Amino acid sequence: MACVKKFWEDPYLEQLETTVTSVQDDIITLKETILFAFSGGQQSDSGTINGLEVLEARKEDKEIYYKLAKDHGLKVGDLVHTEIDWDKRYKLMKLHFAAELVLEWVYQNYNHPEKIGANISEDKARVDFYWDGNINSVFPELNRAFAQLVEANLEIESNFSDVQNEVRYWRIDGFAKVPCGGTHIKRTGEIGAVRFKRSNTGKGKERIEILLKTQN
Repeated sequence: MACVKKFWEDPYLEQLETTVTSVQDDIITLKETILFAFSGGQQSDSGTINGLEVLEARKEDKEIYYKLAKDHGLKVGDLVHTEIDWDKRYKLMKLHFAAELVLEWVYQNYNHPEKIGANISEDKARVDFYWDGNINSVFPELNRAFAQLVEANLEIESNFSDVQNEVRYWRIDGFAKVPCGGTHIKRTGEIGAVRFKRSNTGKGKERIEILLKTQN
């Protein structure tokens, strides 16, 4: 049975006691987890299992595999204390949802251009499109609309659309309902002020980079 993803139930949970369910050399699995693994462009959490640094988190189907140092000494059935790097998680959540808002706003206002890439790290988020022209031209309007969404401090609902297959969504009433399996903040106001940067990644390809104004 795959691990229970506590990061969906409560993405603000920083610590968790759980048990080891499998050990294969330096790779272990857990009964429950708060440690998100790279998915949908969102970077993995950093954290520890029994004080040991998680070197890699890998999601396969519904399971998450954690790589530790080879001499970790853990056995199936061991009770372990897990902890996430909260500062990193919270930056990821804010930047992730900022990117979600940008993407949905562009879709709604510019005839759903094709998204060709996205990535969310603790330093910045980016969304890439096939785009005719310079996407910088939409920034004045985007800045106004984004600021309004943040200032309104709208509630963000996150839930399953298909529990068995672990398919999830986020929804803001009156704005959008979007499939997404990342970790989400509770309200848009948590994002705070952001700034947008434009990058041209090739002919007909435009990138919007998103940075929190509290970051350089």
